Amino acid sequence: MSDWIAIGALAVVGLLIPVAMMSVSALLRPSVPETGKSTTYESGETPTGGTRIRFNIQYYMVALLFVVFDIETVLLFPWAVIYRPAVQAGVPMADLLWPMLAFVGILAVGLVWAWRSGAISWARSPRATSRKTTEDLN
Repeated sequence: MSDWIAIGALAVVGLLIPVAMMSVSALLRPSVPETGKSTTYESGETPTGGTRIRFNIQYYMVALLFVVFDIETVLLFPWAVIYRPAVQAGVPMADLLWPMLAFVGILAVGLVWAWRSGAISWARSPRATSRKTTEDLN
């Protein structure tokens, strides 16, 4: 039961410190309301246009795929570092290769699925599509 008390105490301290810091800063900071503080700041430029701009989801999909394969390289590196010493220590080759081949295989299946479902292909603009069709006809 003492383990749970320690975890609870850590959770309470983890919540109290940020709340106390925000409370103290709210009490001590100067409050000078003016119109310049409530305006939108866009790198020193006056913002133009609306704030509801639709972004292409492909940017997020590519970023997500980048993160997945970046983490793959991070997980491959420790395996590559211990591979040679493990072989020299007499660990069977199959015991070393199968887990990593399964890991890379699962990621390859995910990549093929993303490719076939169109998650990687960019949406073409109407102008580029019409230019390509006119070039194909000529």
